[in-house]
Amino acid sequence: MHLARAQKATGAEAVETVPPAVDLVLGASACCLACVFTNPLEVVKTRLQLQGELQARGTYPQPYRGFMASVAAVARADGLWGLQKGLAAGLLYQGLMNGVRFYCYSLACQAGLTQQPGGTVVAGAVAGALGAFVGSPAYLIKTQLQAQTVAAMAVGHQHNHQTVLGALETIWRQQGLLGLWQGVGGAVPRVMVGSAAQLATFTSAKAWVQKQQWLPEDSWLVALAGGMISSIAVVVAMTPFDVVSTRLYNQPVDRAGRGQLYGGLTDCMVKIWRQEGPLALYKGLAPAYLRLGPHTILSMLFWDELRKLAGRAQHQGT
Repeated sequence: MHLARAQKATGAEAVETVPPAVDLVLGASACCLACVFTNPLEVVKTRLQLQGELQARGTYPQPYRGFMASVAAVARADGLWGLQKGLAAGLLYQGLMNGVRFYCYSLACQAGLTQQPGGTVVAGAVAGALGAFVGSPAYLIKTQLQAQTVAAMAVGHQHNHQTVLGALETIWRQQGLLGLWQGVGGAVPRVMVGSAAQLATFTSAKAWVQKQQWLPEDSWLVALAGGMISSIAVVVAMTPFDVVSTRLYNQPVDRAGRGQLYGGLTDCMVKIWRQEGPLALYKGLAPAYLRLGPHTILSMLFWDELRKLAGRAQHQGT
């Protein structure tokens, strides 16, 4: 009887049997897989979010207009492989940030904290903040690499890095260890909000879909539907912080490591609002959804399915 229940266990029941250390590997792997598919959208989103930063000073034209036109513009300027700029740094970021994030969230689940009112939101936010801090240097380099292009298509400051290791060496040499955490003040709130929205809404949406009994309980389509619902909440909550984070990470700094354009999260948000209007905080919304939406859907789907496999393997082992 106990074995039958174990074999039947799916969803939240199977998830609870996965140790946090295993969740670290599964979460990182799931998000890295999603990153391979969504990185081109991240490149386009980064360019659109930086556009307007220096244009207000009459420095550059506006070469990116609309999502599909921007994809074509990136491909013409940098070649088709240019749509995968910063992929290595993106994979490093996804592995570090989401490994820590899912590990901490799994610990909270194991301790029963997510069963408390609002527990999934708090656990998701705290886990996201820790993951964002650990992964911040990789996100910094990813953003700067993705912003780089030929002069005619350049938006934002151009750092002219050649490789991930070269970027690490340059930043370390010029700004010291703390320079690798430039922009972390914008990244932590961004990931906190996104993580809380993602994990809380995915858990709730998946449970709601299962309750409706539209799909077989053990089907991967349940996780897919939950991820689709979650993706909308993530994009709406995260995009303003994502725009600010992109600007903070890409801005030039002085010899003391201070940003030359923005003094921090609040200063950046206020300047964007005043100089470019409130809707500028949702710049790149279409590619932001086309990137964050599929990334949320794929990462949640891969994570859920990998957890099921790990849970079943553990049950068979016992």
